[in-house]
Amino acid sequence: MEKITVTALRQNLFNVIDHVLATGEPVEIERHGKRVLLVPEQGAGKLARLRRRSLIVGDAATLPEEKVWEWDENANHA
Repeated sequence: MEKITVTALRQNLFNVIDHVLATGEPVEIERHGKRVLLVPEQGAGKLARLRRRSLIVGDAATLPEEKVWEWDENANHA
């Protein structure tokens, strides 16, 4: 994790933000002995770029209510 001061952040704000967004690596900013972490928003990483797949046949809302012993491979698996 990269560590910079507030002064360095102020001088390179757009470059630091572009770096965090491009790499996903957080940057630690220190001021008067206290630290702040600049991180990309969750979901902006590699997992967010994966293609969404439909793997559940039927209503996904009923999945928590399914009983293991009631599972039927042929009926519940695509």
